Amino acid sequence: MITQFTRQMSFEDIKPKRKIRYEQILDRLMTGEKTAKEIAVELFDLQLIPSTERNYTAPRLTELEQMGIVEVVGKKKCNYTGKMVAVYKITQEGFEQLNMNHIPRLD
Repeated sequence: MITQFTRQMSFEDIKPKRKIRYEQILDRLMTGEKTAKEIAVELFDLQLIPSTERNYTAPRLTELEQMGIVEVVGKKKCNYTGKMVAVYKITQEGFEQLNMNHIPRLD
């Protein structure tokens, strides 16, 4: 009971931050297809996140993909890690949601 309550409080605390990160990621994808790491590096360069760690973007990209707002369009060798990674692009639905400033699951 307490665990469920504290989990819900944590989720409510992170909801606004998650929506902001969604918008930041979509903004970066407006300039072209990118990997999670490339987006993280851009957000770090803009001083929006504290490091270039891809974990700031990868979980949100997965959620956005599940919502149909971004999609994986291929794979490529990461310039930073040398590993094969997914490349994302914003979908038409994503353009519409961004223009309406409405990310479904969080409003």
